[in-house]
Amino acid sequence: MESANRPHAKHQPRLIAWEVTKKCPLNCMHCRASAADKEFSGEFTTKECFKLLDNVASFAKPIMILTGGEPMARPDIFDIAQYGTRLGLRMVMAPCGLLMDRENTAKMKESGIERISLSIDGADSVTHDSFRQVPGAFESVVKAAEIAKECGLEFQINTTVTKLNYRQIGEMLQLAIDLGAVSYHPFLLVPTGRGSDLAEYEIDPDEYESLLTWIYEKSMGAPIQMKPTCAPHYYRIFRQKEKEAGRKVTFETHGLSAMTKGCMGGQGFAFISNTGRAQICGFLEEEAGDLRKENYNFKKIWDTSELYLKMRDLDNYNGRCGICEYRRVCGGCRARAFASTGNYLDEEPYCVYQPLRKADKTAK
Repeated sequence: MESANRPHAKHQPRLIAWEVTKKCPLNCMHCRASAADKEFSGEFTTKECFKLLDNVASFAKPIMILTGGEPMARPDIFDIAQYGTRLGLRMVMAPCGLLMDRENTAKMKESGIERISLSIDGADSVTHDSFRQVPGAFESVVKAAEIAKECGLEFQINTTVTKLNYRQIGEMLQLAIDLGAVSYHPFLLVPTGRGSDLAEYEIDPDEYESLLTWIYEKSMGAPIQMKPTCAPHYYRIFRQKEKEAGRKVTFETHGLSAMTKGCMGGQGFAFISNTGRAQICGFLEEEAGDLRKENYNFKKIWDTSELYLKMRDLDNYNGRCGICEYRRVCGGCRARAFASTGNYLDEEPYCVYQPLRKADKTAK
């Protein structure tokens, strides 16, 4: 592993998910943030938000995902988006849809928001509303998608996959297509936050393998992009299937799918909490650094954080993940490993693949 004084030049943040607030009108069963419809203390002021964006833009040009909670619950959200846009950052947003209307959707576009993500966790109101725990949530998110389409705002549909809805994935993909989404992103549940109570609803490793294989096969002919998230071993399956078909995976033949890897935490992706804690993702609440303590210097945290540096040292992961020939395109889910064993360097517990090289030890 490289010294903290010698930052990894090849590692630049490509995506930063920024939890601008935990306030949210919904009460979702799986919520990573344990968000609620109330004010939370210690959240960044507008001025602090601008300082963070200034620092990020000084050394990188990542996609900034304004998330929450419900980012639209912040009265200054369009000022934040516009500020980032003026700095040359690509600003996107993850609203729940409940607060969207034509007027504020137009403001999104004016502030430079290029894409939004909307979450649909059931193919019908019964499944979705019970998951979101708010009657009418399904109708609201469908209406939000229709408004986004009318206003010319690009949107994707996300789904948190559990035993409650994974047999509806095909229907939800079709719904995303019918609504006019540009892509469909199934998120594989990581049991953290309120989601820790849903551990019994997490699909098992064999179901993961079957579902990810189905996603690969479906993506070959789907009219929109399909991108599973929090399922890093998809990129092992993707390469296995392409190899079986005699196809070499390159950017020229497969576009961004050839460049994307599984877990990007601390390597090309970072999460920033509503109070300024830098993490590898929103599902692993280990702190890489505190932005307020570092005078909003995200670059310093990115370059020197011990946690981020450990994430980049893939050969030092434990068990199968440390020796797997697919570790540089997969890496295993660090948050799922932590939830399972308490050690984020342990092997991905929901992967069934056995590496070609035999492990001489299961833990380091």
